[in-house]
Amino acid sequence: MLGLLHRLEDGLLALILGLLVLLAPLQIFLRNFFDAGISWGDPLLRVLVLWIGMLGALAATRGRRQISIDVLSYIAGERVQSGVGMVTSLFTAVVCAVVAFHSTRFVASEIEYQTTAFAGVPAWTCEMVIPVAFGLIALRYALYAIGDLRDLLAGPPLGER
Repeated sequence: MLGLLHRLEDGLLALILGLLVLLAPLQIFLRNFFDAGISWGDPLLRVLVLWIGMLGALAATRGRRQISIDVLSYIAGERVQSGVGMVTSLFTAVVCAVVAFHSTRFVASEIEYQTTAFAGVPAWTCEMVIPVAFGLIALRYALYAIGDLRDLLAGPPLGER
């Protein structure tokens, strides 16, 4: 099931990137040679950049492949690494959960005020990726923290390596 979700994430990322690669040069071509463009093209490009950024961040957290500064893994033992990993994963989960909560409130206000993004498309449909992505990242890091806690409790005593 998890593999299917990962393939879905990757497929959506590829689709969005493909749309970006096609639509952006098309807009440039139409403007330069015909003094016209697709009226909803630029707003759609901005939305696609938001989506690819959020889905890319979600994909990067898969397997903890995001950018990190990790000095302790070179100097500390496995148990200390598990403890530090647990704390940083828990902190990341809490921060992402707070962002997910507040971005959900933002999306709810967009629904309430019936804001449109472009071509009659409701803005909330374009912005919904923010709370969903941050919520999934928070969940992923909460699970990482639980795994690190399990490793910490199952590991050898602190004095042994």
